[in-house]
Amino acid sequence: MAQAQTTPTDPEVPGPEDEDSAPACVMSFNANDPSGAGGLSADVLAISSAGAHALAVVTGAYSRDTAEILDHFAFDEDAVAEQARAALEDMPVAAIKVGFVGSTENVSTIAEIASDYADVPLVAYMPNLSWWDESELDSYLDAFRELMLPQTTVLIGNHSTLWRWLLPDWAGQSSPSPRDIAKAAGELGVPYTLVTGIPGADQTIDNVLASPQNVLYSEKFERFEASFAGAGDTLSAALSALLANGHDLQSATAEALTFLDQSLNAGFQPGMGHLVPDRMFWAQAEDDENPDDPSTALPLSPTFDVDPHATKH
Repeated sequence: MAQAQTTPTDPEVPGPEDEDSAPACVMSFNANDPSGAGGLSADVLAISSAGAHALAVVTGAYSRDTAEILDHFAFDEDAVAEQARAALEDMPVAAIKVGFVGSTENVSTIAEIASDYADVPLVAYMPNLSWWDESELDSYLDAFRELMLPQTTVLIGNHSTLWRWLLPDWAGQSSPSPRDIAKAAGELGVPYTLVTGIPGADQTIDNVLASPQNVLYSEKFERFEASFAGAGDTLSAALSALLANGHDLQSATAEALTFLDQSLNAGFQPGMGHLVPDRMFWAQAEDDENPDDPSTALPLSPTFDVDPHATKH
C-alpha cells in the first residue's frame, strides 16, 4: 500500500513560513568558559531550558577552572561583529543578552549592533570582575556605562558589584537600597535593574527588581551554604529567554529567579572548585524512578511553569 506523503501545506506539519512553530531567538554575547560553569555554556543551557533558541556569539575565552578565573582572551571586535551580523541577517531576534565581552572595543561594537534593534529587549549582566587587571577593568566599566547601559532594558548584578560600580562615592550609613542602585542606573538610561544577592534575615537572600521610581518585584530565597560559579549568567540568560517568549517583565523575573533557585538546588561539583548550577534539573529523573519504565520518561518541557512554545517574534 502506498503511503501518503506529508507536505509542508498539511495543517499538522508547520511549514517554513509558520513563525509560531519555532522558538524565539535570543542572541547572547559572552565569553567561552571551558569549565562549563558560566559564560556561553551557561547561557545556551539556560536559554534552551527556558524554551528559546540561543544565538551564541563568542566574544572571547576564559582560562579558568571551577575554582577561579586565571585569564581572559578577548576576540577582535570585527570577529564579534561578523558573527552577530551573519546570524541577525538570517534569524529574527526577540531578546539580546550581554555578559562579559572582554574589551572596550567589543562593548562599542555590541552597543552599535544593539542600537539597530532598539525595540528588542536587552538584558545586561555585570559580573564580579575583581579578578581582572585594574587598568583594563576601569576602561571596560567606563565603556559599558557610557555605551551599553543606554541600550539596556534590564541591568542585572549582585548588590555589592552594582553598588561599587554605580555608586562608588556612596556615603550613607547603611548600604544603598535596590532603588538607590536603580536610580543610579536610571541616570545612565536603564529603566529596570534587578539587584541580586542582598543579605537578608534568617539566612535568606533577597532579589529585587526596581525602577528609579518603584520596587516592582522582590523575592527571598534560602541562602545556600555552598559557593556557586555561573549563577549570574544563568539568571540573566533565563530572563532573556522568558522575555523573548512574551512574558511581561515581572512574571519573567519571578520565573527566572525560580529557575535559578531550582538550578542551584540541583547543583553539582564537577571539579575541585565551586558548584555549578544544573540548568537541566527539570530533565533529571527522580531517584526513586525506574529509568527503564516508559512511564517515567524524561519530560519534554521544563517543569518550572514556563511554556517553551509561547514564542513572540
